[in-house]
Amino acid sequence: MPEASPPDLLLTRRDARGVLTLTLNQPERFNVLSEAMLIALQAALDAAAADEGLRVLVLAASGRAFCAGHDLKAMAEPGLAQADHQALFDRCSRFMMSLQRLPVPVLARVQGMATAAGCQLVAQCDLAVASTEASFATSGIRYGLFCATPSVPLARNVSAKKALEMLFTGDFIDAQEALAQGLLNRVVAPAELDAAVETLVQSLLHKPRAALAMGKALFYRQREAGVEAAYQLAAQTMALNMMDPAAQEGAQAFAEKRAPRWVPTGE
Repeated sequence: MPEASPPDLLLTRRDARGVLTLTLNQPERFNVLSEAMLIALQAALDAAAADEGLRVLVLAASGRAFCAGHDLKAMAEPGLAQADHQALFDRCSRFMMSLQRLPVPVLARVQGMATAAGCQLVAQCDLAVASTEASFATSGIRYGLFCATPSVPLARNVSAKKALEMLFTGDFIDAQEALAQGLLNRVVAPAELDAAVETLVQSLLHKPRAALAMGKALFYRQREAGVEAAYQLAAQTMALNMMDPAAQEGAQAFAEKRAPRWVPTGE
C-alpha cells in the first residue's frame, strides 16, 4: 500500500493570474522524493493539466535544501524486491514526464542543494532560477548507485562530458558552474531569488498561452527526432500556430507597427 501523504507535505498556491506554485515542504528530510511526495506531486500535476486557466507552474521548496532526491533510507529497508524499486522509479519517471507534457512553462525556483533525483527535477523543468547558495550533484554513485534516471534530463541540459563527470564522480557543482553548463537560466543572490522568478513569470504571462503550449510540445518532440523530421514537425506547428487568433493579432500588430492587443488569460 502506498504511504499516506501528510496534508502539509506539498504546499499549493494558485493566484488569479494562473500561476501555480508547488512547494516541497518537508525541510527536515531535505524534501526527499519519497513515495508520499511523488503521489502528492502527481496528483497536483494531474489537476494542473486539467486547469485551462493555468499559465505557469513554479516548483519551489522549503528549508535549506531544494530536494535531496530519493529516500535512500526507505529504499534500503529489508525485504524490498526489485519490483518494489521498479515501481518507485516508474512513479518518479511518470511524474517527470508529466512536467514535460504540461502545456505551460514549468519553472524551478532553486534555493538550496539539489542532489540525485533532486538534480533530475531541476533538469526536467523547462526553466530554472537559482540562488547563489544552491548546489547540484548526481551523488548516487557515492553510495554505489549510478544516477541512471537523473542522467536522462541531465544529458539533455549539459554537455556529455560534464554530465558524465557529474555522474561518475558525484561531485557537487555550484550555481555559477551550473549556469555556465546550461542547467540553469539565471543565478541571483538569495535575497533576489523571488524577484528574479517573478520577472521571468511576468515575461511568460505576457505571451499567448496557446503559442507557448504548441511551442513547448514541439520543442521536446523535435529534440528526439532527426533533423529532417524535426523540420517537418516544426513547419506543421508553425502553420497551426499561425491560425491561432493571438498569432493573427501579433502579425497584424507587426504590420501596423503597434503592440499586440492580446487578452490575458486568467484575468
